[in-house]
Amino acid sequence: MQQNNEILKDGVALITGATGGLGTAFAYLLARNGYDLFLTGRSMDKLKEVRAMVKAKYRVNISIFPADLCKKNDRIALMREVSNSGAKISMLVNVAGADIQKAFKDYTQDKISFQCRANFESAIALCHFAIKQKAETLHIINISSVSGIYPMPYFAIYSATKAALTSFSVALREEVKKENVYVTAVLPGAMPTRADIKEQIKGQGLWGLLAAKSPDWVAEQALNAAYKNKAKVIPGFWNKMMRVSTAWIPSTWRMRFIAKRWSKITKDNF
Repeated sequence: MQQNNEILKDGVALITGATGGLGTAFAYLLARNGYDLFLTGRSMDKLKEVRAMVKAKYRVNISIFPADLCKKNDRIALMREVSNSGAKISMLVNVAGADIQKAFKDYTQDKISFQCRANFESAIALCHFAIKQKAETLHIINISSVSGIYPMPYFAIYSATKAALTSFSVALREEVKKENVYVTAVLPGAMPTRADIKEQIKGQGLWGLLAAKSPDWVAEQALNAAYKNKAKVIPGFWNKMMRVSTAWIPSTWRMRFIAKRWSKITKDNF
């Protein structure tokens, strides 16, 4: 990978899920901050599109590599590609994930494995790789979710995997803090990135509209939190308020409310 001296010294930013709304927002933001990029996603065509758009605005080097991170062999191929490029990683942003929502009994065994690997296994595998392949300093941003704060019926696997990712991030942070590795878990609320999410936000009324934040805004908040070395951050005043205002409610009441509301929504787009 061709790099100028300044970027070579600092390393590259590896972004997973780079073709989605938040991943693309991170690509623009980190390019604006002078990072060379290594982007991955499942579609080569979409990766090429993101690369072209970012390079049209910023003079940075951008490598792309398609990979389904749920597949071990794809992850290994990605890691080999980064290693063979000679790049050291100074920023890892784990965005890739799958927000499948439906009754647990309606899952297949393959879909259970897929969601667990997409939301948790792939992220921790890349954290391990990035630490081995790190530049002098490494920042890791793991995109979790406010949905991981409480167990969520009909969103059970998603909320559980996001809770696990938050827990892992905070624990890893303690392990590697003396090695110039800084880990931040980001717990955003809804972002209007797809048509189904926009409809869901609209269905939540005023609270949904107040709590929803754009991918660009979330990416900015996440990067600021990482540079301030925060353990975890919930972007947005109303998302923080939701956390505080519901903490006193008995868990059984929360479960009933969530189950009633979320049982009416089914999405499986992956």
